[in-house]
Amino acid sequence: MANSSYFPHTSEDIQKMLQKVGLKSLDDLYVDVPQKYIFNKESALAPAMSEHEVRSLFANLDNENKKLKVFVGAGAYDHYTPSVVPYIISRSEFLTAYTPYQPEIAQGTLRYIFEYQSIIAELTGLDVSNASMYDGATAAAEAARMAIACTKKKTKVLLSKSLLPNVIELVQTYAKFNGIQLDYVELENGQTSIDDLKLKLGSNDVAGLIVPAVNRYGIIEDLSGVADLVHAQSALVIEYCDPSALAVVKSPGEWGFDIAVGDAQSLGLPLNFGGPYIGFIVCKKEYVRKMPGRIAGETVDSEGRRCFVLTLQAREQHIKREKATSNICSNQSLLALFVTIYTSLMGAKGLEEVNNLSYSATHYLYDRLLETGKFEAVFPNRPFLKEFVLKPLVDQKLLQEHLLEAGFFAALPTEEGYVSFCATEKRTKEEIDELISVIKEV
Repeated sequence: MANSSYFPHTSEDIQKMLQKVGLKSLDDLYVDVPQKYIFNKESALAPAMSEHEVRSLFANLDNENKKLKVFVGAGAYDHYTPSVVPYIISRSEFLTAYTPYQPEIAQGTLRYIFEYQSIIAELTGLDVSNASMYDGATAAAEAARMAIACTKKKTKVLLSKSLLPNVIELVQTYAKFNGIQLDYVELENGQTSIDDLKLKLGSNDVAGLIVPAVNRYGIIEDLSGVADLVHAQSALVIEYCDPSALAVVKSPGEWGFDIAVGDAQSLGLPLNFGGPYIGFIVCKKEYVRKMPGRIAGETVDSEGRRCFVLTLQAREQHIKREKATSNICSNQSLLALFVTIYTSLMGAKGLEEVNNLSYSATHYLYDRLLETGKFEAVFPNRPFLKEFVLKPLVDQKLLQEHLLEAGFFAALPTEEGYVSFCATEKRTKEEIDELISVIKEV
């Protein structure tokens, strides 16, 4: 150990430390451990490799993955990532402390977190964003706890059954261990039933409602009147949203909602085999002190220059302790930077174009699939953006096997027996036509 070039301490350093604590060797540190548990063999490590050999090894491992054309969404979307994004995030200006407690050495990190928060707040039309969460489902669960904290004596949170299944499941896990009672709003023609919502609100113990903007079937929900109904019961409305879609659909702020949550993965983050992703919570300013995580704010230094600090940290590790709204503390800092750069590059017009291209591709795919005669429309009169479900008239398993063999990830089964399709701006007409040809052979 003392001779390893990867340790900063010399043999002399180690001897001085051992003398200080009254020991003769490093082995003396383990005298209380039974000998049968001491590992005395050589580690079975592979021989050292050159950089070229390491790169070749990982390239060969990568080649074992089957590269598929992605025609599935379900909360994670295959949007295009501009090549400049990974270049910029590797610049030294952003390589400051992971946790920016010391603003004098973390201005790069604090600034892009502040910019990230500003972007999320603008997209959602709400006042204050936190500095990011693990993923969208975690953000939804934390928002459920936030609703309970904001309304005090109420213990119930309503979930629309049109939410993504993984979001519902994670909220259920949080609720089980936090004393939160859950109830579910039924669906009507593919979206949240206003009549059933009125019925469920009648219990008078509801702290909040979580409802999607674009739901599990890809339908853009009409949320007219929802805020008034919920606010009449002194409860909060939480919208689960896709921030990319907010460039073209009505925002939570425009609906008059109180909190918005979701996953910012759709803002250019690669699918990454399922993560890491980046959840967000944003709310009206009156609820900011119940928001979990941390918030970066803008101020001036002693010389009057613009600078950034951690403005709010409603966490158990700080003054709140056991009274904290949440014990979640880490933020997805690198991914927040990724999202900040992507949205800055795209701008409002770029995000709108992403949605326009996705809309065109998805509706072309929808029409072509129905033309095959192998599917039936499920919600023919409901608006959708980049995702939809159809009822298959062929065996689901056979359909998926055929598509996977041809190099397509598509026709994701749902629990209702439907199949889900998605087409982003990355999917070309040629790819869609090829997919149709494969399906016709099933």
